[in-house]
Amino acid sequence: MSRNTYESPLSSRYADQEMKFLFSPDFKFSTWRRLWIALAESEMELGLPVTQEQIAEMKQHITDINYEVAEAREKVVRHDVMSHVYAFGQQCPKAMPIIHLGATSCYVGDNTDVIIMTEALRVVRRKLVDVIRVLARFADEQKSLPTLAFTHFQPAQPTTVGKRASLWIQELLMDLEDVEYQLSKAKLLGSKGTTGTQASFLELFDGDMEKVRALDRKIAEKMGYTDCFPVSGQTYSRKLDSQILNVLSGIAQSAAKFSNDIRLLQHLKEIEEPFEKGQIGSSAMAYKRNPMRSERIASLARYVVADALNPAMTASTQWFERTLDDSANKRISVPEAFLAVDAILNLYRNVADGLVVYPKVIEKHLRAELPFMATENIMMDAVKRGGNRQELHERVRVHSMAASKRIKEEGADCDLLERIAGDPVFGVTLEELREMISPEKYVGCAPMQVEAFLKDVVNPILERYGEEAGEAVEITV
Repeated sequence: MSRNTYESPLSSRYADQEMKFLFSPDFKFSTWRRLWIALAESEMELGLPVTQEQIAEMKQHITDINYEVAEAREKVVRHDVMSHVYAFGQQCPKAMPIIHLGATSCYVGDNTDVIIMTEALRVVRRKLVDVIRVLARFADEQKSLPTLAFTHFQPAQPTTVGKRASLWIQELLMDLEDVEYQLSKAKLLGSKGTTGTQASFLELFDGDMEKVRALDRKIAEKMGYTDCFPVSGQTYSRKLDSQILNVLSGIAQSAAKFSNDIRLLQHLKEIEEPFEKGQIGSSAMAYKRNPMRSERIASLARYVVADALNPAMTASTQWFERTLDDSANKRISVPEAFLAVDAILNLYRNVADGLVVYPKVIEKHLRAELPFMATENIMMDAVKRGGNRQELHERVRVHSMAASKRIKEEGADCDLLERIAGDPVFGVTLEELREMISPEKYVGCAPMQVEAFLKDVVNPILERYGEEAGEAVEITV
């Protein structure tokens, strides 16, 4: 490992090897070679003078890429594709005359980019499903545990821990839907030529347009795709990069929302992310347990959301059939978005799989607020016993203000129930009031909602993907 050269943390620290391999030179240039073979095979099948011997020779050298030859050649010609055509030809002297026949640089460059992004989306999909599976277990386990809900981060009507988890799942299902849609319409550029007119191939096939069309279909099939873009300039539309990174941005947004909830819950000491036995939370404050994994999710998510603007701006500023101002930007923005989302999903799964719930703290916070939330029920019960609604409402207001003032100004516990029990207008004992504010009575349909959501929505989706899950990843803490 070099210590005197910058290295992206996404590569050295955060993302998995599987994702890093997809954006590696080995995968990129071996895919170039597979595309050259697909082109040559298709041309042979359509009657051009390409031999099986030439194709067999090329197939022997798909992965043993002679980088040193390509790098030396590029210093001379200043063209990466032609440098690799030359290097491949050095290994395949019989095939050299037909390598890249009729193609332009974007034939290998753009088709490879589509293949890389498609494979990377499949990795993202699998990890997304893994996170949903982990959260579904958590939601089921905690579906009935009452907890204080918040609107505006102010105490609100109770929900359950599992119901809150179902909200996290629902956003991930929306992201999964977007990933699936993007994968469902994956297309290669095909072999479109220098301005997308396929003029060079029309010349090669002596004006036979049907063979030109068949060439695209055959290349797509050999590379595992069902279709190519019907029309293009020299490149596939850069709108595709923008669409894909918008999907990744959506995942980042969902993960950030989850991470923010966990950070707030950890502050409340209700739920904590995993914390290893020897882990240090702070260099100065030894007692601290900082939610650093959730903070890293938020940090990386912010990067992805901002990064998604890059292909959006690139797509909107392309000139006519192509310009080259996309190249340097997409070499950075696309891989780093995928590597960052890979890291985010690794962290998301790790945190979700190790959440620590503290029911006693949750109950303490809930019971501190429940007396205020229960006042409407208390008032209605008193009306049923013959009380005057307007008088009762005023007494509730007075007692609530007094109890709230005592909590805020004196730091005392809530004594609202004691105040109401001591007021004869309500005609109720303290024991009856305490029974009345059992937390389970205030969560509404939350437990049943979670059950129905898991049974009717989540489980069928998980079953569709089978039980195969990715291995738990080692998180760099």
